[in-house]
Amino acid sequence: MEINSLSQLDLTKQYTYADYVLWKFNERVELLKGYLRQMAAPSRKHQTASMRLGSTFYFTFKGHPCKVYAAPFDVRLPKKNPVGKKPKDIYTVVQPDICVVCDLSKLDDAGCLGSPDLIVEILSPSNSKTDLFDKYKIYEEAGVKEYWIANPMENYIQQFFLNKQHHFQLLYVAAQNETLTSHIFPQLTVDVNEIFAD
Repeated sequence: MEINSLSQLDLTKQYTYADYVLWKFNERVELLKGYLRQMAAPSRKHQTASMRLGSTFYFTFKGHPCKVYAAPFDVRLPKKNPVGKKPKDIYTVVQPDICVVCDLSKLDDAGCLGSPDLIVEILSPSNSKTDLFDKYKIYEEAGVKEYWIANPMENYIQQFFLNKQHHFQLLYVAAQNETLTSHIFPQLTVDVNEIFAD
């Protein structure tokens, strides 16, 4: 059956990437462990922060072997076992606001298959719970090396890195009048005032 509308889907059912690629509606969605999450239109502050962070990332990584991508960009996070890379076995498809991928073998025409090295999610009033709790655990389990949560409502960026126990550890919270330097990419520094200036 062709799916042309989000209303045709059962939001209590688990789906896979094999289902996801067949959907023909315009709404942006993610799959979090098989469950569909509709993405609301981002706020103005979210988009301003996204544009400024994206520009900083672009110029930092220009000519660098690692690649930077901004949403909408599908990141498929397969299960850890070898058979988990088939579309019917992938239950998580996310669209991070910004991600950096250094293992170029993970890239294909559909996006990224596997964990990016660094992910940035920018909070909006509608997505705070998802990014702070659900995606935090998903990215931690997937082995994302560094994760930033940018909060344009309160003007700070939380920086987490994956420790030796494979858990995210809070490294720093950069607030107004501070800069934030990436743990795994020391050449990447952002000015918090510049990112969140209104």
